[in-house]
Amino acid sequence: MTPDGRSMNASTTAKREVLVSGASIAGPALAYWLHRSGCAVTVVEKASALRGGGYPIDIRGTATEVVRRMGILPRLRDAHIDSRRCTFLDAEGGEVASVIPSALAGGVGGQDLEVRRGDLAEILHATVRDDVEFLFDDSIDTLDQSGRGVDITFRSGRQRTFDLVVGADGTHSHTRESLFGPEERFHRYLGYCFALFTMPNTLGLSHEVMMWNTPGKAAALYAVGDNDELHAFLNFHRPEPPFDALRDPDAQRDLVATVFAGAGWEVPGMVNAMRDADDLFFDTASQIRMPHWSSGRVALVGDAAYAPSFLTGQGSSVALAGAYMLANSLATHRDHTAAFASYERDVRGFVTMNQALVDNGAATLFPTTVRALEQRNTMLRGLVTLPSAPARPAHSALALPEFAPLP
Repeated sequence: MTPDGRSMNASTTAKREVLVSGASIAGPALAYWLHRSGCAVTVVEKASALRGGGYPIDIRGTATEVVRRMGILPRLRDAHIDSRRCTFLDAEGGEVASVIPSALAGGVGGQDLEVRRGDLAEILHATVRDDVEFLFDDSIDTLDQSGRGVDITFRSGRQRTFDLVVGADGTHSHTRESLFGPEERFHRYLGYCFALFTMPNTLGLSHEVMMWNTPGKAAALYAVGDNDELHAFLNFHRPEPPFDALRDPDAQRDLVATVFAGAGWEVPGMVNAMRDADDLFFDTASQIRMPHWSSGRVALVGDAAYAPSFLTGQGSSVALAGAYMLANSLATHRDHTAAFASYERDVRGFVTMNQALVDNGAATLFPTTVRALEQRNTMLRGLVTLPSAPARPAHSALALPEFAPLP
């Protein structure tokens, strides 16, 4: 008999039933590897469908090897945005410098990928949808670990029991809150707020970014194609997070409009477009830092456990790598306690290095003082005549083991 009362034969032959909360990036990636190791996987997603399009994200270093092993690298290369330049503007809209994106990110030309977030989510979903159960328009309401598994009551009212549950539900994870308590315990605010939305491409931009800056404020327009809509980005420094606005879209719009009142270049038009946008996403630049990523039969992965923030450009890459490592640990160790300990031991250093990027200059594109802005502009002008920045060690700091079959 095993400690939980099952027969030895049943425990070694029955498929592990795993519930994954979240169908964005980390969730479907984890589902792929769990299925490959022999698990029966269910993914629950509170949205009614996949969210397509979306702002561009990067896949670099270790994460590139993850998607290669998944067999989706060719599709991601087809979806690669291939931004050709990033032009920085001063307060009046005059050009400060125009550089190739890899000079800023410390990327590896020809290897790193930049795709729309929704494109990555759709490719991941297409890869696993025939092998994994998806429950859209639903979410975990309560979870109870008092029995031999995890008893789940969903928001829809259905009830099921799983061997394991994994929260892959983002920075504001409901799974994490249910298990470990309020987000404030693990939230590290980095001093910025931002708004993302789409607007018409009236400037004729093509495969490029234009970024306007004054101290403590930035506005960017991102064209991922030739005639597509623009991804607009408004970012501003704020010493304390505006908690009162985080759940109130009208308050978010008012706050952004107030901060950018009187700004130059195309910013007034961007603010007007934000007012009418039906896809506004507002949040703070922040990290999640936790002493542990699991409790009992429930674990966290991706932003839910260790969001590095958009300032590092590594959110999706760390999530993909973490999903691989968690699934590999569960495939290597039949005992979930040992698996979760192995996952945390093997991934913690990689996460720490990538989160530390915010302390090592990752926020220099958004200076908060006149002097810092002048220093950044001098740096940008130097990049025009210098080779691309070397790849950052944090991007490839995790060496992936060969994926272990389930014993």
